[in-house]
Amino acid sequence: MEKTYSDIVIPELTLFKKGKVRNVYEIDDKLLIVATDRISAFDFILPSLIPGKGKVLTQLSMFWFDFTALVCPNHVITADADKFPPVLAPHRDMLAKRTMLVKKTEVVPVECVVRGYLSGSGWKEYKATGRVSGIKLPSGLRESGQLGEPIFTPSTKAEVGHDENVTLKEMRKIVGTALANKIKKVSLELYQRASLHALSKGIIIADTKFEFGLDKDELVLVDEVFTPDSSRFWPLATYAPGKGLPSLDKQFVRDYLESTKWDKKSDPPALPPDIIEMTSQKYLEIYKLLTGKADL
Repeated sequence: MEKTYSDIVIPELTLFKKGKVRNVYEIDDKLLIVATDRISAFDFILPSLIPGKGKVLTQLSMFWFDFTALVCPNHVITADADKFPPVLAPHRDMLAKRTMLVKKTEVVPVECVVRGYLSGSGWKEYKATGRVSGIKLPSGLRESGQLGEPIFTPSTKAEVGHDENVTLKEMRKIVGTALANKIKKVSLELYQRASLHALSKGIIIADTKFEFGLDKDELVLVDEVFTPDSSRFWPLATYAPGKGLPSLDKQFVRDYLESTKWDKKSDPPALPPDIIEMTSQKYLEIYKLLTGKADL
């Protein structure tokens, strides 16, 4: 049975940051990013663990980092545990397949969202205002409908609470005009390249989010990319706009929680065993479909 990890402790290293899912350690002038099997929803870390989740996030990101390297360089040095520094040797089995050794970069303080379809918070904003992140869209669009062309809809990166959608103009004030324009261009190119691959595998990438860093003056893709935590994946065979669609990503867990009496203010409930198992299966299924690999 797959061993799950709620936390990954490496006493020999200094903890740089602990996110909702990942622990990030400093190692010399580099970072070690370790994906646990934690899962979050509605800004809460759930008490349940998803078997295999950390490995899927890391291995799927590695596939995409390689696939998109011609569009944008990334921060990865290696994800091969055998090539990690000797200080990590005692933890090799725990770190294997769920860990990346990466360059330390200056992270750009904006979530970079690309939407090819109208869903989630974008759909809610469109219904209320006819716009998404300041972009006026045609009237009469349907939930889950494909947009005429993908749109770039950045948001702030909130350490606590919800990210807030911002306009490109507001993003330019945060990071500067030249960098904002470059990030928009690269984000759309990344989405378009990955979307074509996914469609060839029978998967629609409805929307996704990226994080970028600066390595000296070079823009690099960081964190994770096109994973079930950062993207909305729909099976092409059952695509039907006009409603919310079943997906192969974290939305499944959000939908379950929406069906409970949880108020999204108190501590979240544990997930039932069948929801945990189905979530684990969805994560592994999308990994297999997109990479063409039989297993992790």
